Amino acid sequence: QVQLVESGGGLVQPGGSLRLSCAASGFTFSSYAMSWVRQAPGKGLEWVSDINSGGGSTYYADSVKGRFTISRDNAKNTLYLQMNSLKPEDTAVYYCAKGRWGAPVRDEYDYWGQGTQVTVSS
Repeated sequence: QVQLVESGGGLVQPGGSLRLSCAASGFTFSSYAMSWVRQAPGKGLEWVSDINSGGGSTYYADSVKGRFTISRDNAKNTLYLQMNSLKPEDTAVYYCAKGRWGAPVRDEYDYWGQGTQVTVSS
């Protein structure tokens, strides 16, 4: 019953911006931490960002810090990732993932979405 559906991916030029959304259903969204993870071609999963249940605490991988912003709208059961100043190395499939607790615990997700492709290329 838990469902996470990402949208907003696509092809963008280096330096451009993209906003990803993740629509959540089947659980009390406002009670759980959420994360974004990504997988580049031929690479393993890479953690990108976390946000706690209330949205007041956020965490970022060094590779995206200062460029990406994670946020959530609990009234809309939606998680967001605003990506600015995109680089070719950001090219990956991006997944939203549900945490097991209100505070994020790294690498402990119980559900994730289908992923959305982000391609940064000129």
